[in-house]
Amino acid sequence: MVDPLLKPLASAIQKDAAELENFIFEFVKIPSENPPGMHYRTCCDFLCSYLAKFGLEPIVHSLQISGTKVPGNAEPAFAIQAFLGTEGPTVYFHGHYDVVPASESSQFDPVVKNGNMFGRGTADMKAGLGLMLFAVKALKECGARLQGRIGLTFVPDEETGGARGSNLLSQQGILGKHGIAMFTAEPTGGVVWNGSRGALSLQITVGGKAFHVGHHYKGINAFEAMVELSNRLLQHKIKVEARLTGYAITPEAARSSVMLIGGTVAGGSNFNVVPDRCTFTIDRRINPEESLEIEEEELMKIIKHAPPSGASLPASVPASVEVEVLQRAPSSASDAHSAIARKLARNAALVLKEEPGFEPRFDPRFELCPGLLETRFYAQQHIPAFAYGPGLLSVAHGPNEFVNLKTTRDFALIYALTAYDILSGSEN
Repeated sequence: MVDPLLKPLASAIQKDAAELENFIFEFVKIPSENPPGMHYRTCCDFLCSYLAKFGLEPIVHSLQISGTKVPGNAEPAFAIQAFLGTEGPTVYFHGHYDVVPASESSQFDPVVKNGNMFGRGTADMKAGLGLMLFAVKALKECGARLQGRIGLTFVPDEETGGARGSNLLSQQGILGKHGIAMFTAEPTGGVVWNGSRGALSLQITVGGKAFHVGHHYKGINAFEAMVELSNRLLQHKIKVEARLTGYAITPEAARSSVMLIGGTVAGGSNFNVVPDRCTFTIDRRINPEESLEIEEEELMKIIKHAPPSGASLPASVPASVEVEVLQRAPSSASDAHSAIARKLARNAALVLKEEPGFEPRFDPRFELCPGLLETRFYAQQHIPAFAYGPGLLSVAHGPNEFVNLKTTRDFALIYALTAYDILSGSEN
């Protein structure tokens, strides 16, 4: 059965094609780089102006933690919400407006070529926020009767783990309130991510004692201590990478649990001085079958047990070891066979079946995201949460980031139809 709102919604979104393109174009021009977290107020004002224009009342949440300073050069952070429908069961369209830093400033001067828009944030994920906004606009204009409401939630700080974004909203009981489904338009490249890995990211600082090379025996060599520690961590890494997830993920090599040692490394002051300080990072990405708490305990035992000393030093003068947690988040997953998932797949097939490159009975694959997703904040509340967007992960953080504008409109229609299916009481 073809949804009676298919043609009206498709017409409404097509009518707004030029305005949606302009929205993405102007939005990409705002250099909301994170880190450090810039131009958040400008993004907030930009989004609020469109919400008000479309007859939706913007709700702005100031995301400042009482009694704390904004970190580094970051600007104050804001989350924006708006709702269509009456309070009750809520389908959330969730996205982030911060972007990873550009490789060059020209990435904030978007360019349209052959139906693709190039620029920082096009794929990840300012086009995604646009398609969500225009999907809600289309539903509003078509007079869709909803048994509940659709909630737009736009947040900062996703690119650095969400501490000043979704995490704070979740702690305040705002995120996912009355939620029955959540969708986010991350650049999934044609698949649906129904789960994501957890993350435990640490910065390890090994402290020693500086001395001139001529008196090296009086010093404590932090580098040698770091090497000793990293060798023990490499032994643990072998065990970690032998663990494979049972969730669908491609390619096969991606099934392994992940432990990256040395993403950043720094230390020492000069070639002729015993290094008194060395730092390096560990990025542990945890499959849904693993426990964050157990994996953290295993890692900390290795780091803290018998603090290493320089190879030439007696154990009585050990180097010190300090640990800073950069990121800590559990893995999450939603049922790929649930009613919510089936509705999303059905509407994707309905909208994309005529598209070149798709099979006539196109049905998106459900896979585990190789990274961290904000779906976790909803899944932890037992709200089915899925990432599905028009961009490509392979270009998302790169110098040639782009999104196809026709595909963006298709996804706006998929989102609109799926939310309507869920909130219309339909059982199909």
